Amino acid sequence: MTPSKPGAKGGPRRRARKRPVVMAATSLVLDGASGASLQTQLVEALRAAIVAGRLAPGTRLLSTRALAEQLDMSRNTVLNAYSRLLSEGYLLGQLGSGTYVAHELPERLHASRRAGAPVTAPKPKHTPGISKRGWAVAGLPDLRITAPGIPASRLAFRMGTPSVDAFPSDLWGRLLNTRWRRSWGDLLKRAEPAGHPPLRRAVADYLATSRGVRCVPEQVIIVNGAQQAMSLAAQVLLDPGDAAWVEDPGYFASRGALVAAGATLVPVPVDAEGLDVNAGMRLRPDARLAIVTPAHHFPLGVAMSEERRQALLAWAVRSDAWIVEDDYDSEFRYVGRPLPALQGLSPDARVIYIGTFSKVVSPALRVGYLVVPESLVDVFSAARRFADGHTPVIEQAVLADFIDEGHFSRHVRRMRVLYGSRQEALVEAARRELRGQLDVSPLHTGMHLVGWLPEGMEDREASTRGIEAGVMTQPLSAFRTQSTGPGALLLGYACVPEKEITEGVRLLARALR
Repeated sequence: MTPSKPGAKGGPRRRARKRPVVMAATSLVLDGASGASLQTQLVEALRAAIVAGRLAPGTRLLSTRALAEQLDMSRNTVLNAYSRLLSEGYLLGQLGSGTYVAHELPERLHASRRAGAPVTAPKPKHTPGISKRGWAVAGLPDLRITAPGIPASRLAFRMGTPSVDAFPSDLWGRLLNTRWRRSWGDLLKRAEPAGHPPLRRAVADYLATSRGVRCVPEQVIIVNGAQQAMSLAAQVLLDPGDAAWVEDPGYFASRGALVAAGATLVPVPVDAEGLDVNAGMRLRPDARLAIVTPAHHFPLGVAMSEERRQALLAWAVRSDAWIVEDDYDSEFRYVGRPLPALQGLSPDARVIYIGTFSKVVSPALRVGYLVVPESLVDVFSAARRFADGHTPVIEQAVLADFIDEGHFSRHVRRMRVLYGSRQEALVEAARRELRGQLDVSPLHTGMHLVGWLPEGMEDREASTRGIEAGVMTQPLSAFRTQSTGPGALLLGYACVPEKEITEGVRLLARALR
């Protein structure tokens, strides 16, 4: 039997391949006099063109370099705009081919179209009732990775997440049942704003022995995670307009707390010794607050030197300022003992110490704490009361039992061994598969590593390529405000099984090639 010719009657028909439509930059209108940044305007213009159908599904966008040249703006601005629309689901990237308008837009757009309502991004200058601080907070970048097309089960290389698969769930369930049978009546009553007393005692004892923190239980304030701790500190210690030092690069969530409090952010560079205190004093010696990660800087991973620590403490005393010490993952140190907390170096240290169980136990356990000087206990307790009352009591009570019975310390020791092994696996796989593409070296502490890119390679583009290949990484430049330096990718490993670490490195190597 003679096969039918393509397109002949009764034979298989082939679809004629259509050349992709290419976007024209002339369809984008940006307002140089607008108060919004060029990146925000570009995102809104592209989104509006996609929603309105001016950029049809399947349209291939101009390359970031070409669009930047036509619009006379930085290529990084275009890269950031494309990355944001990729994460929101409006665009799709095809490795080696380009960036295209998604065929399936986000559900909210479909619903709005069916209802016949136009979908437009709100513009601050036309929206009544929103404060300047509200718009400032809304305009902060969301650095959580949301990558359409990547299964939720894929973890490489998710940042800031502990190994949930190693959580002692059966033990936690038994503690929960026992605590409920013993004291369900007390657990249903209104709790103290500063926290469940047994948990405050357990935290104080733990910090004294493991971190060298100087405190009594009354100085411990229980909150819903480190983010709320930072927000309380900013609201209690700062007036609108006050200057606050932030690490650059640094953790954007802490900056959000400061912006919400109306503070003036002062980015201070970080080097191999941590925050450059002398640079901070040159920039704004009158700053009222400094937020630092001295035990394990986020995201570079360096520890603040003893000289810098003493200089920072001296600055706070001399300037009548405060230091917020974010000690987010210092439990996981793989060489020697954990470094002592900044708070414990001086009996009169002007330090607010912040810790969290979300990074150690589970991200779903939204329990954190502050350790504040005795003179500030009453005002912080009042601020906690008016924030949201108190943290759920049942979680506080079970966590107190978990600590008091020694389970927490054992869990930390097990996780230290597990994470150390996973870090070694990541370094070994990177040296084998990513030679010449990404320089990954071990760190003494933490839950992520920094992979340095070759000179001239932009980390945002590298991160986008990784996401397109099914690997979640974050670019170091996303955490920079004013500082500059070589590009790098942040690779979380704590929650990633070793088999998936190997697979993730291979996918990343393929994407970077």
